[in-house]
Amino acid sequence: MLKYLALAIAATYVASFSPNQNANVPEVSVLKASRRDVLYGLSTVSFSLGLPSIATAASGTPTPEELDRIRTGYKQIDYLLKNFEQETTVCRDNGGECKRDADAVRKALGLRSTTDPLYQIEKVFGKVKNMDLDADKLESFFEASEDWNSAMSMSNSMAFISQFGEYNPGGGKDEVLKYLNESKKQVILAEQALKTIMECLDISV
Repeated sequence: MLKYLALAIAATYVASFSPNQNANVPEVSVLKASRRDVLYGLSTVSFSLGLPSIATAASGTPTPEELDRIRTGYKQIDYLLKNFEQETTVCRDNGGECKRDADAVRKALGLRSTTDPLYQIEKVFGKVKNMDLDADKLESFFEASEDWNSAMSMSNSMAFISQFGEYNPGGGKDEVLKYLNESKKQVILAEQALKTIMECLDISV
């Protein structure tokens, strides 16, 4: 983490150079990087290094409707975890065969449809840098958003693998359940990260 912070500070320092129009020698301006600038710079550097990041081209602050999407999404994830077996079990009509299905996991994380509350929620996270937040809250927010991105990506991968676990060589229902449970572990981490984000943004459940 310290390495990336140093890179972020260096990037801010380079950006502070401005040429003097009345001389041939570049003039170096005084570095004045606030904690907010450094934290967002760190997010941008992480993005350029291929790490999970919330850096986006978003402008303005999140709207009340966008913040409400976070609340709604959190409630959907909470419901999924409390009813995981039920929500990840699909049965054929008229008492037909039942099987486990990870589609509900991807839907709760905003990965199935543009109408899902958490669909591309990272764009909303990208606007938080423009909010008037306490520096400590901003730092906690950035850390939680990185945790969210990581858990969401891993859960999505495990859910995807579980969809084909029954058909892969050596696979079967046990393999489906194995990866589905791994996906659930990541959903739990995603919920924890989202809860921290809500606390930072003063969003009530």
